[in-house]
Amino acid sequence: MRHYYPQWSLGNICRLFGRSRQGYYKNAHREQTQFMKEGIVIDQVRYFRSRQPRVGTRRMLEMLQPILEQHQIKMGRDKLFDLLASHHLLVRRNRRRRVKTTDSNHFFRRYPNLIREVVIKTVNQVWVSDITYVSLTANKFCYLSLITDVYSRKIIGYHLHSSLKKEGPIAALRMALKAREGSVYYRTIHHSDRGIQYCCKEYTDILVDNDIAISMTQQGDPGENAIAERVNGILKTEFILSSTFSSFSQALEAVVKAVEIYNQERLHASCDYLTPDQAYRKAWGEMKRRWKSARKRTVNEKQDVLSTM
Repeated sequence: MRHYYPQWSLGNICRLFGRSRQGYYKNAHREQTQFMKEGIVIDQVRYFRSRQPRVGTRRMLEMLQPILEQHQIKMGRDKLFDLLASHHLLVRRNRRRRVKTTDSNHFFRRYPNLIREVVIKTVNQVWVSDITYVSLTANKFCYLSLITDVYSRKIIGYHLHSSLKKEGPIAALRMALKAREGSVYYRTIHHSDRGIQYCCKEYTDILVDNDIAISMTQQGDPGENAIAERVNGILKTEFILSSTFSSFSQALEAVVKAVEIYNQERLHASCDYLTPDQAYRKAWGEMKRRWKSARKRTVNEKQDVLSTM
């Protein structure tokens, strides 16, 4: 108002709108404070996005909690969503290309599923393994073998290989075995699909020699190895491993960085919003689940809509 009518005094403008000068300054201070607080949040969001490019709003809110408390900022999910939208910082989910990485057409022994009824109570109780592709230019691929500890969701073994041969998964397994040294564990169960890499004699011999029980999916249903599939998806969608890389070395650099940030910084709702490293150090005990099933979320959203009608 003062910008358009510079000849008017502040007192006249306040009287025109039935406000006091004190109220004007108080409101101006409140707006300035709010602007500064939003700036703090946006700066922190941009930092987190530089580390985890596609982390969603719900998890971002958990990551922001220390900053919000430090600066006495009150912000819920909806307010954060609106703030990110106003700064064009919302994440759009992209559909992933599917490349076959499992060859179960072989004559090696197939093992039963041992983890269906298992209650996870400690680290190194169950490991899940899988292979996912990473795209290179000229329509080529390399293949990332992963081993994840179910209790902590920590990636404890990984290896990027130029082919789907057994050497990639074996290298990831040896890394996991080294990580297990000196850590808490009873008898570990290794769970995977029935791909030839996991069924071959060289791989199963390493498991047997290290007193690791062998468990495998039965029907080729991704749900039987859901945690491994979920970790694949996180690396692809949140850490941009779905990108196409110009060389194997560039892809390897991206993988190493993604696994490091995933283990050290990525919060997990299934682990009481601890990072995998924090959950792995916790080692044992009940882990609070901080997520709702998709069905429950859908029901709650429908109830919210009905309550506003």
